[in-house]
Amino acid sequence: MKLRYKPMPSDLAARYRRREPDAYGLRPELHVSDGQGMPCRHCLANIAEGDPYLIIAYRPFPDLQPYAETGPVFLHAQDCEAYNEETSVPAILTTSKDYLLRGYSADDRIVYGTGAVTPVDAIDARAAELLERSDIAYVHVRSARNNCYQCRIERA
Repeated sequence: MKLRYKPMPSDLAARYRRREPDAYGLRPELHVSDGQGMPCRHCLANIAEGDPYLIIAYRPFPDLQPYAETGPVFLHAQDCEAYNEETSVPAILTTSKDYLLRGYSADDRIVYGTGAVTPVDAIDARAAELLERSDIAYVHVRSARNNCYQCRIERA
């Protein structure tokens, strides 16, 4: 199965860069990267040392509902190209040894029993396995340690 890795939508990234309110109604916080583990959710690459970045509360779901998790993510403060090598594992997913993969239904609910900490070299296989199921519409990749949202995986 072909997979597509999806970044934060560009229109949403642009809103945050204009310092419009995040998912909690707060203005994005501006910081300067120390180069240590600041993955941009738009270009899906790490933010280089000395580059400005934003911390925002991000809800990667269209509507509020009990399963619509919200959490902190990083975003380049200046424009960056949206990740477009959609069929290969993004650079941000090579900075840890494993990630939590979890399946979601078409109505944006967690499909129970699908969450598993997955080694980086098995992300494609695990995502494909989950997406073979008819009850799973997409997969979230999250930090295995902090549960921070990384990106979304869909069928290509």
